[in-house]
Amino acid sequence: MKNAIILHGTSCNPKSFWHPSIKRFLEKMGYSVWVPALPDTDTPDLKKWLPLVLKKGKFNKDTVLIGHSAGSPLILSILENIDTTIHKAVLVAGYSQMKGKDDNPLILQKKYNWKKIKKNAKDIIFINSSDDPWGCNDKEGLRLFKYLGGTLIIREGEGHMGSDSFKQPYKRFPLLEKLLEIKYSRSSIDGSDKK
Repeated sequence: MKNAIILHGTSCNPKSFWHPSIKRFLEKMGYSVWVPALPDTDTPDLKKWLPLVLKKGKFNKDTVLIGHSAGSPLILSILENIDTTIHKAVLVAGYSQMKGKDDNPLILQKKYNWKKIKKNAKDIIFINSSDDPWGCNDKEGLRLFKYLGGTLIIREGEGHMGSDSFKQPYKRFPLLEKLLEIKYSRSSIDGSDKK
């Protein structure tokens, strides 16, 4: 059963920014989609968020995880704590370390098991912007890419790809839709599916 979990960021909810349109998009593709309302969103805390998602989420070879901002380090922790390899993880405005003295450390692990995280996602995509106002920028994307490989997409001038403070409504996310349409298989990569 194809399923997807969309994880919102700080001070957000399941109806924030592009989350509803991506949910509808995935449902049209036959996915069962869960967009949980995570607790205490103004101060995301891994001790509250991770157990909720691990308990209520379903993880299998067809699962897609999508996280925005604070939802991204949550994905890293999920991948470190499951015992199955999922289809795809997409981290939008992702990060895995403190970006400034006012940053919230509660959503972050002190260290990550990068090897296990990488093993538990067949495909990992990072989408970061050059001018993210909270430091979830291209440098953070590159840092994650160096640890995990996958695909790094750097957007020029796209900010946080959804923000009330910086007046970025970002109601649709066409790039993410395109990336979710792509199916990777060994045969299409090595050319063994040629007719």
